[in-house]
Amino acid sequence: MYKRILSLDLAGSHSCFLWGPRQTGKSTLLAQLFPAATVYDLLQADVYRRLVANPSLLREECLAQGLTGANQKHPVIIDEVQKIPELLDEVHWLIERRGIRFILCGSSARKLRRGHANLLGGRAVRYELGPLVSREIPGFSLQQALSHGLLPSHYDSDHPQRLLQSYIGDYLREEIVAEAATRNLGAFSRFLEVAALSNGGTINATNIARECGVSAPTVRSYFDILEATLIGRFLPAFGRIGRRRLIESPRFYFFDVGIAGALCRRGEISPGSELFGRAFEHFIYMELAAYCNYTTSSTPLSYWRTASGLEVDFILGEGKIALEAKATPRVHVGHLGGLRAFQEEHRPSRAIVVSLDPRARMLNAGIEVLPWKAFLNMLWSRQLV
Repeated sequence: MYKRILSLDLAGSHSCFLWGPRQTGKSTLLAQLFPAATVYDLLQADVYRRLVANPSLLREECLAQGLTGANQKHPVIIDEVQKIPELLDEVHWLIERRGIRFILCGSSARKLRRGHANLLGGRAVRYELGPLVSREIPGFSLQQALSHGLLPSHYDSDHPQRLLQSYIGDYLREEIVAEAATRNLGAFSRFLEVAALSNGGTINATNIARECGVSAPTVRSYFDILEATLIGRFLPAFGRIGRRRLIESPRFYFFDVGIAGALCRRGEISPGSELFGRAFEHFIYMELAAYCNYTTSSTPLSYWRTASGLEVDFILGEGKIALEAKATPRVHVGHLGGLRAFQEEHRPSRAIVVSLDPRARMLNAGIEVLPWKAFLNMLWSRQLV
């Protein structure tokens, strides 16, 4: 069992939403943090049937316990809350009238928003749990992470590819079909494969539409579905204007390197290959995104690319740190064009290449080369930003 970094630090005084893709470990985390909490698990058929038929039972049972904000020792947990949106009206009443604290857990707020459900109007703090990060895994293996992904049940599995394919099938059936997000499941399935091949790149909806046999607006709606169900997210372009003309389109990353790999059928990957390099960049993105999400630093994350093709993989803060991910055992001058151009225009406090180099180096251009282990230790020790 992994010890997660996300602590839900405000759950002792506030109600919270805890969102995250399926199988990231939300229920396990809640059981670890709040073992004595009252739990309504809507995946249990009897609990679901009882509350979907009469949502007011939640209010009646909380009142029967005599719960108030003054005497409540443990939060009331509702797991998979999106399955019964009407429960949120009862939760709202209990927060307002009794001060009762809830943790509302689910894989997606999309169904709630689509049904105009009560999202509590700022009365609940939002948390989001992603896949595992390197700091949470004793004896972390980069090869294993890039090939298997970082969902807890997949990382250590002896049959990761079977689990990954099963996850994709479950996602299509449960998240897409159950929510009636699209009627054309075949086109959406093809879209997932094409989107995975574009993972980490800017999105051309017209080209993807041509591959999938649907319209460009439909492709854009499919990406909206992936974002809303937390299966992927867009990385914005760095917005500060300099001398060079910039690409302003966002990049898209799936939430897990293993899921992206399974969608484009890459299987086990070998160091030194192009696929390894793409997976390595995706992994570094996952670590940076998790850091920005789990900490209170509110550090914005973006990328930078010029119309002429110069680029930097990741920009932290408002240009404070420029970072390239290179899956090479020896960084050389040919890898530095984007970082040097960014330095000229925006004067970052640090320019870094994260690589497979065995030792840290400082290059003449003031660019740091950091082995990936040293970089991740620096990141999670909060010595980077």
